[in-house]
Formats: sequence, structure tokens, C-alpha cells
Amino acid sequence: MEKPKVLFVQQEISPYLKESHMGHIGRYLPQGIQERKKEIRTFMPRFGCINERRNQLHEVIRLSGMNLVIDNTDHPLIIKVASIQSARMQIYFIDNEDFFQRKFTLTNKSGKYFDDNDERAIFFTRGVIETVKKLGWAPSLVHCNGWFTSLMPFYLKEVFKDNPVFSETKVVYSIYNDGFPGHLSLDMFKKMKTKGLGSEILEKYADPSFENISKVAIDYADGIIIGEEPVNAEVEKYARESNKPLLEYHGRDTYIDAYNQFYDEILVTETVLEQ
Repeated sequence: MEKPKVLFVQQEISPYLKESHMGHIGRYLPQGIQERKKEIRTFMPRFGCINERRNQLHEVIRLSGMNLVIDNTDHPLIIKVASIQSARMQIYFIDNEDFFQRKFTLTNKSGKYFDDNDERAIFFTRGVIETVKKLGWAPSLVHCNGWFTSLMPFYLKEVFKDNPVFSETKVVYSIYNDGFPGHLSLDMFKKMKTKGLGSEILEKYADPSFENISKVAIDYADGIIIGEEPVNAEVEKYARESNKPLLEYHGRDTYIDAYNQFYDEILVTETVLEQ
């Protein structure tokens, strides 16, 4: 029997960014799932504060070179990779000079969220999808961690549902306490336009607050995980009322086994329903 393939789409991974709860999961969860006999791939943004020399990042020429058009502007897609030798694990980084060269992650030096975070999230999501397509690696399940990855369930289920690489892919979305004030650009839904997406569907992003983009991610996910405690009360309530399979919060001693079992349940349940 072929190993299940799990694609991890991460907002943060330690040690590339400052240690955090989400970053810890980004580092150790893929390793733990790989040790439990699943095949993995892991992606994160190549934020400008990541030291390429110290972390030995290098460009993967065969995967780079594509342009992604956002809001009528071409943005070159650059793919870099680094290895965590102790885990026998590679990390793929989505890079672009326009979006990821600044020496910060989601906020500037003063703590103000970048005005183009919507475009950065769109570029990251589409960059991951296009890279996985180039790899020809069809994931059984995609696990998205952090609001910066929240567009992934929507794109996979609306735009790429008939693509052979993703047609059978299930999606799990983890909820964290990583909200932002206000909303992303109100033009975000226009910038998301691509073949196969009608205006009516895109109106889901007409008010791109943290709560609303999280709700859309929940709508398109096959399973939800409470990634930490506490989380946004409105988003948690929505998740619990969604009737989607939901995994409660697990601490560091138990979360890897709990997540692994949850993946299996999502894959088995969905397969049974489809038969």
C-alpha cells in the first residue's frame, strides 16, 4: 500500500524564525509524521529575516522561473530549499523580491501590519500549489498552519479541484491565536481573480478580516484542529458549529500522535463517503 503523502504549509518554522508555539509545531510535527511512516513535504515563506547563509538555503533552479500575476503585475516565483539534517527533512521556501526581501515577517519595525499582506498570502499560496504541481507530488492531505496559509483550502477546493495532483486531496486547517487587527486590503478579492473563479465566489473575501478569512478556510477544510489555547472565540465557535471533524487542543507530549490519528480518520472517512 502506498504511503499517505502529507503536505505541510506553514506560516512559521523553527529555527528559521524566532521560537514560537506555531514554529515549534512547524519544526517537529512533519518530522514526527515522517517517523510514523508517512511521506512529507514542507513549505514556508522565505521571510527576509531568515539568514540564508547560516541556514544554508539555496535556490532550486528547476522549480523557479515561473511568474505569478497578481493585480495585473508579474511576480517571479523563486523556490529555495534547506535541510534539517537531524530530522532528515527538507524545507521548501517560497521567495520573491517584491514580497519577501524586507527584514520582517508580517509587520514592520513599529509593529504595523504590511499593507500588501493580502498579496503576499496570495503569492505564497499559489507559489506552493505551482511548486507541488511541478514536483508532480500528489498530496493525500494538506495541513495548513497560520492565517497566512488560510487561502490554501479555498484555492485547492475551488480552482484546483479537478487538477489530477489535487483532485483527491483532503485539507486540514489549524486555528491559532494569530489574529490581526482590522482587515487585509479590501481589494483582496479582486487580486485573487484567476481562471475558474467567478465574482460571486470571490465575494467571500469582500471583508477580509482575520475572523472572515478563517471562516472561509474552515468552510473549505475537511477537518479542523485547535492548534493552541486560547484562540479567537468567534472563529472557534464557527469551527465547532461547522459539523466538520474537529480535533481538540493537544500539548507537546501528545499532539503528534493525535494529529497522525486525525489525519488517518480524515482520509479513511472521506474515502468511505466517496465509495
